[in-house]
Amino acid sequence: MRKKGMVHGLVVSLFLLGSTVSAFGFGTDKFKEEVVKEQEAVKLVREVQQGGYGIVTTEELKAKIDANTDMLVIDTMSFEDSYKKMHIPGAKQFLFPIPEMKEWDSKETGGKSVEDFQKLLGPDKNKLIVIYCGFVKCTRSHNGALWAKKLGYTNVARHPGGIFAWKGAEYPVDSEK
Repeated sequence: MRKKGMVHGLVVSLFLLGSTVSAFGFGTDKFKEEVVKEQEAVKLVREVQQGGYGIVTTEELKAKIDANTDMLVIDTMSFEDSYKKMHIPGAKQFLFPIPEMKEWDSKETGGKSVEDFQKLLGPDKNKLIVIYCGFVKCTRSHNGALWAKKLGYTNVARHPGGIFAWKGAEYPVDSEK
């Protein structure tokens, strides 16, 4: 009888331990997931620091759009594969590559020159310019923001969540028919 009670106690203890382990994420991939999140967060912070531009959240960008803030929103993904299908309302498209573009390379920008980009940005160097791509890990928006800053624009922000965060927030999108 005593043995049966000990086994029962052990089973209950293991069940409770298992519940505790699950509740705190021990024994799962939660710790590994956190390492990946940390790497992505640090990468984003370092890009922002290097580029000298700001960031804007999905909610902040939506509020600016709703308030009719005078700004230019730029989608840095390809026209055919992405922008044409869906983009943030009012956004203009200008392709940038994923790898950091230290020198202007028209082959990487859909054949467009730095002058084409400057023309899109306009003459007002203090106007708010918000640049986005697909999602946090995508660095097309980093390239766009970096080049806007290099060209002397002072009020540049990156929307790191991009179109995925915009859609995730269930905000409306535009498309090219």
